[in-house]
Amino acid sequence: MEYLDLRKVGLMNTFSSIKRQKIIWGTILVAPTLIYVLIMNVWPMIQTIYFSFNSIRGLGIPRWIGLANYQRALTDTELLQSIWNTFLYTLVTVPIGTALSLITAVFLNANIRFKSGFRLLFFIPVVSAPAAVAMVWRWLYNSEFGLFNYLLSIFGIDGPNWIGDNNFVLISIMIVGIWSTLGYNMIILLGGLQDIPHIYYEAAEMDGSGPIRKFFHITIPMLSPTLFFVITTSFLGALQIFDLIFMMVDKTNPALKSAESIVYLFYRQTFESNNKGYGAAIAVILLILIFIGTAIQMRLQKKWVHYK
Repeated sequence: MEYLDLRKVGLMNTFSSIKRQKIIWGTILVAPTLIYVLIMNVWPMIQTIYFSFNSIRGLGIPRWIGLANYQRALTDTELLQSIWNTFLYTLVTVPIGTALSLITAVFLNANIRFKSGFRLLFFIPVVSAPAAVAMVWRWLYNSEFGLFNYLLSIFGIDGPNWIGDNNFVLISIMIVGIWSTLGYNMIILLGGLQDIPHIYYEAAEMDGSGPIRKFFHITIPMLSPTLFFVITTSFLGALQIFDLIFMMVDKTNPALKSAESIVYLFYRQTFESNNKGYGAAIAVILLILIFIGTAIQMRLQKKWVHYK
């Protein structure tokens, strides 16, 4: 018995040693990524929250002012306008972009000719340089010699000033935003479609189900986890829209206020006005909005996302 007990203790010590080695090696392997996240994500977030309670001009020393930046934000009409612009942009681009990406993915998942070529064609905007994309769309939108107004003039229609009119500038940005994310979302949804077992469709055909019935009763439920991922990432990207506005709408454009997003206002306050304290407060407000929106999505996904 004593021999068996010693043997048991030895096995336990061996298992403990192996477990300890796994923990050590796991920590060593994860450490570079963890350090990177702490330095590049966590620390800037903490620093931004701290700066939002300070007044900082340029490279000056932070001066504690408490909630003054947030009190200013409550009455800042420019901030309220940027929040409204960002809300409208998100409300339009996320559902329309997701729907178009889903339709495109279903189309390219079917047995059609030149399927690979079509996939490449739709994915090109994703890998294109944002500056090049902006320049091309600025030419298309040009009110004097742009392609869109030229096509409208053929039918005797006087085209609008797409990015210079308060009524059209945000819509124009929305169109480019949907177009630029279509390929990425399509690839994600296409991967989800290819993971759906064909046996479900074969069984539905035996029961006499048509394409529409199969789409809503098989494709959508089975694809719901992938759809949730696409909607969530599109939502986060839409709330942080900046590059398209920055490169397509000039600073002297009178319609800029109608397209200005929260991130664009943050950029202006932080780097143009050198008011880093108020810029940090805007960033914290955006963080709160993202947190609230993500929490609502996580709550609602339990009602329509099926993981089994």
